[in-house]
Amino acid sequence: MSGHSKWSTIKRKKGAADVKRSKIFSKLSKEITIAVKEGGGVDADYNPRLRVAIQNAKGVNMPKDNIERAIKKGDQDGANFTETSFEGYAAHGIAVFVECLTDNNNRTVSSVRSSFNKYSGTLGTNGSLSFLFDRKGVFEFELKEHINMEDIELELIDAGAEDIEIDENNITVYSALEDFGNLNKKFEELNIEVTNAELQRIPNDTKELPIAQAKSVLKLIDALEDDDDVQNVFHNLEMTDELAAEME
Repeated sequence: MSGHSKWSTIKRKKGAADVKRSKIFSKLSKEITIAVKEGGGVDADYNPRLRVAIQNAKGVNMPKDNIERAIKKGDQDGANFTETSFEGYAAHGIAVFVECLTDNNNRTVSSVRSSFNKYSGTLGTNGSLSFLFDRKGVFEFELKEHINMEDIELELIDAGAEDIEIDENNITVYSALEDFGNLNKKFEELNIEVTNAELQRIPNDTKELPIAQAKSVLKLIDALEDDDDVQNVFHNLEMTDELAAEME
């Protein structure tokens, strides 16, 4: 998982400076809205998907008013977002999986295809990359003074944690897809504030490229992530220390 986790670390460190907060809030608002529509109503106690979406919004200090508006929008059936995904290859054989929430599928298809074409990528058929990624639960939280990792590690493992990575004061915990809910409940029981919890597509293996080629691939990834309809972009490019240094 090294390539994926390092990419997450890089995005976390550079995100405050490089990503507009409004874009982050927009993506989270969509997730909250569709969580209300698809997950079972406005009560987060009985809607696990909504509870996680609100949790993630609070993790990036999204204003309470924004959260409430997104919930209301979903409850009033005012948004017709649908979930869709795209699979393809960036230049130099890097696999790319794109998850979207959209209210206009034709617009989204056109925009995603345009980005792939512009940066020498090719779109494939859905399912063509399924063998390259595992869908896993990924939880992030800060290691604060009241948290003793030795005390909680076994409890997290018992709840479904498969891997725990520590990067300075940031902890990332991975679980199987089916253990996502159990592990989220365990964090609540342990009174640990998770800054982000989501299902991600983790590459089974990563591919290292020369710096120049890797940077050309990142142009496609950045373009996709800047698309308002795109929620997540996953890939199997190895994020080496050299590449990370080039991005700083």
